[in-house]
Amino acid sequence: MSTEPETTQDAEPETPGADTATGASEPTGEDVDRADARSGGADGDGDVSGDEGDGTGAGTGAEGTGSAEAAAQVSEAAAELAAQRVERERIERRKAEKQAPIEAGGKLSGTAADLLAAVRAVESGEKPVATAFREPDPAPRRAAPEHVRRPQPLAAPAAPAPGAPPEAVAAVRAVLAGAGAPEGLAAQAVAVLGEGADGTLREDPWQLLRVPGVRPEQADGFARALLGAECGPDDERRGTALTVWLLEQAAVAGHTALDAPALIAALSQRSVPDPDAAVQSALAEGEALVFQDALDSAPPAAAAVDDDEEEQERPVRILIGLERYALAEESLADGLARLMNSVPKEDGSAADWEREAASAPRSAGELIRAVAAHGLVLHTGGEASRSEAAALLHAARALGLRGWAAAHTSGGRDGFAARLARHEPSDGAADRPAVGEATGAATVAGLLSGAEGPGRDTDGALDLDVLVVLDAPQLDVETAAVLAESLPDGARLVLSGDPVVLWSAGPGRVFADLLAARACPQVASRTPDPGPIGELVSGIGIGELNQVEAPGKEVVIVPVRDAGEAVHRTVQLVADSVPRAIGVPAEQTQVITPGHGGPVGTRALNTALKERLNPGPGRFGGFDPGDRIVHSPAPGRSLPGRVVRADAEGLHLDCSGTPVVVPKERVEQTVRHGWALTAHQAVGLRWPAVVVVLPGDAAAALTRPWVYTAFGRAERHLSVVHGVEQALPHAVAEIPQKPRTTRLQALLKAQAPASG
Repeated sequence: MSTEPETTQDAEPETPGADTATGASEPTGEDVDRADARSGGADGDGDVSGDEGDGTGAGTGAEGTGSAEAAAQVSEAAAELAAQRVERERIERRKAEKQAPIEAGGKLSGTAADLLAAVRAVESGEKPVATAFREPDPAPRRAAPEHVRRPQPLAAPAAPAPGAPPEAVAAVRAVLAGAGAPEGLAAQAVAVLGEGADGTLREDPWQLLRVPGVRPEQADGFARALLGAECGPDDERRGTALTVWLLEQAAVAGHTALDAPALIAALSQRSVPDPDAAVQSALAEGEALVFQDALDSAPPAAAAVDDDEEEQERPVRILIGLERYALAEESLADGLARLMNSVPKEDGSAADWEREAASAPRSAGELIRAVAAHGLVLHTGGEASRSEAAALLHAARALGLRGWAAAHTSGGRDGFAARLARHEPSDGAADRPAVGEATGAATVAGLLSGAEGPGRDTDGALDLDVLVVLDAPQLDVETAAVLAESLPDGARLVLSGDPVVLWSAGPGRVFADLLAARACPQVASRTPDPGPIGELVSGIGIGELNQVEAPGKEVVIVPVRDAGEAVHRTVQLVADSVPRAIGVPAEQTQVITPGHGGPVGTRALNTALKERLNPGPGRFGGFDPGDRIVHSPAPGRSLPGRVVRADAEGLHLDCSGTPVVVPKERVEQTVRHGWALTAHQAVGLRWPAVVVVLPGDAAAALTRPWVYTAFGRAERHLSVVHGVEQALPHAVAEIPQKPRTTRLQALLKAQAPASG
């Protein structure tokens, strides 16, 4: 592993501590001093092309530039550092303003000012959406982890939703204005509450909480303005609305349900006088559902105890959840049980399957044998294990079966399609159909929508016999349920993925629950990811951050002292060092950082990278032709692409060869610059070169899955802009994926016996 001479990663880990208030990792702007940082002589941008330094592996940039060039670099660095100081001062002023009375304008005060300020704060990314179900944070201002999916900003969609009657929006706007609330919420309220939203809000003002981004204190102010003296914290409508809001925020954090004690405690924190009554009211009105799931830790029953008494003594947990996620988990469990219990189609004798397994590599042979006899199989492994999935599809095709693979992203789809082409047998068998006729690759979204894949049969099921779902950890419960329901009886489903990567952006942990339930065969790949990057990532997967030999500068560590230096070195790596030393152009180099906000978040990095790589005035919503972007048409979906042009129709994008037109009113919500992404946006994709930026204030956002996912996006070269010191090895060794409360594992165990 290439590194700056004095940089090490072998010291004892320290407990990270950083203030992260808005977004996944928003640095506070405090500089982290590093006594061992390089201060002169070496290339100031963390160049990867220099001679060997004094540390382990190849050096990172002791080129010995001339004095004029060094002076220019120092001048540029000083300018960027000064800009960062200005940005930090602005952030501190905003913090101070939040603690003082908020001035929202000359004609607004009280409730109206509070609501308008809240809208602006959420829109600008200064405030997180919900942290009610995260562990208590010691600092007064903390950030949500990057992997938490957030609702859309409040005031972005000012235009009515398609089909929303203008008169309905106008009626809601009048109600909001009468209570001093921002009128920009009207279109969203109609989209959520329906055409009678104005009457709904008058009857129950706390229904405003259903609008994404509105918080309880803002809804309370709105209710006081409408109800006057009738408004109180013990209002039954308030308790019910808060119960639903808390469950929705739990889903944002990945939970499909909540333990009843946790929900009651959260209601108490929101000043609900009788939280038990609030929960009962929500249940009675059908706003939430209650479940009793048996726990595994049941005490052993004595031999003399009859079955009825043993069942009564078995401990259970009481869960409260929203109907949509409860039905999705139950539907998913039913669909998977149907596949496990259905007899595979007559598609060849056991001898034929064994012949295909014997001709495949060992790990692929194990997968083929498991799929031959079972309707549901779990396949775990890294990027290299996808060759085993390709071998399985070719074996299925040899037996006359229609086999398809579905990836999380278009990049993953295209990469697997290339694997299928490379895996084409060389025996010249003429009786096998060409790849793409009976075998192919699609995205999960395209497969379910019918835009890609084999299409549907007369019964509405997917017209295939074998489906391999790649990137299975990215399946949320709703998508997985639709997928399971779409498969015909007798089809074989293989869920394949890396169990260490970040989980889905949506609620649930489908792949992890299936692995824990042990209700179907599991095949672990023995195919290691190659090269120094593969060795590094494999070690991270088991909690070890190892030094690796990188003779070709495949892995480079670039230490930084503060946010300004982190931005400067990142830009220099992408624009100059990596193209010059590694031969990977800037357009094939991806920057990954823990969060969107802060001086080293995606927004700040994209601003700096655009100025260097594609400067322009940003004529259309801040974008210019040639800008790298990421388009998010739905939560949890990220499509990298480029801006082609803009006209009256909207912003024209090219996303992996697919033309996309984003209407003007949707640009702010769904399009960001894409030179720098978060790890969750990058999951399922890979690039020839990746620059992972770890500013000092990002330490609290780091986990083993985050580091594993970010580092694993690199194919040929990985640069780590390292400012977190010992927080990095500590996160790799000690901080696992944050738990999620789900019901799928219990539902599966109730329907299918453990396979062992």
